[in-house]
Amino acid sequence: MGRELTGERPVEGATPSGLLALHLAGYREVARALPPAGVVLDVGCGEGFAAAELVVPGRPVVGLELDPAAARRAAQRFGAAGLRVLQADGERLPVGTASCAAVVSSHVIEHFWRPERHVAELARVLEPEGVALVVTPNEPADFENPHHVHLFRAEPLRALLDRFFQEVQVVGLQGSPAVAADFAQRRRRAKALLALDVFDLRHRLPRGVYLGLYERVLPLAYRLLARSGQGPIFGPEDFSVTERIDDDTLVLFATARRPRAARHGSGPVPAAVASGS
Repeated sequence: MGRELTGERPVEGATPSGLLALHLAGYREVARALPPAGVVLDVGCGEGFAAAELVVPGRPVVGLELDPAAARRAAQRFGAAGLRVLQADGERLPVGTASCAAVVSSHVIEHFWRPERHVAELARVLEPEGVALVVTPNEPADFENPHHVHLFRAEPLRALLDRFFQEVQVVGLQGSPAVAADFAQRRRRAKALLALDVFDLRHRLPRGVYLGLYERVLPLAYRLLARSGQGPIFGPEDFSVTERIDDDTLVLFATARRPRAARHGSGPVPAAVASGS
């Protein structure tokens, strides 16, 4: 299938089970917060395996994905299950203003140099009574990833969303003790590997070169980090919501409602949204 592990999106069978389970746990909380009906827009749906779980009768899901290969795979694999997939940029959503009952941004906002543009689009496409759901790594707990260019703590994330929504709540996702131990071990091993770069050359390279090296080294690094064995296998049930957010909280989960009146330019409504199918 030509699937590549680049660090931009999780890949089944390649991403470590703890990271994949964390991703799925975020979507579990998304599913719990969604309205029972109306169009759901999943921005940055990746290969679609999590977005497809949101599809229920009367609640069509449209996934948007920037990478054409990932979008194609998602459409081919989950189109028959009701997931509609479009290639699109998260800063320019090809969706009409106030056309969606819910909009999901899971592990996407950290990829934008100007995340306010992304949030403005989330607010624009949302119906007045709709809900926006934003999942993103908690800055102090994030692994080094050059694709993550704008990490958030809870209060800066809340402040950004407050600019575009009237009601905002931010909670966290935490792992079980076994998850915490596994992540701590991986972080120690990662730091040991990064310590080999004694002159911090990776941060002095042109960004494109650094990204290319990172994407080549990542699969090898995952194998090295698991050299003591495959390690424990985790699932979404190993993660839970917490209102107490500290430096060890892995992920932030924000719920935003009542988009503010200011609207930004609308795009064309794709057929999947216009037809509600």
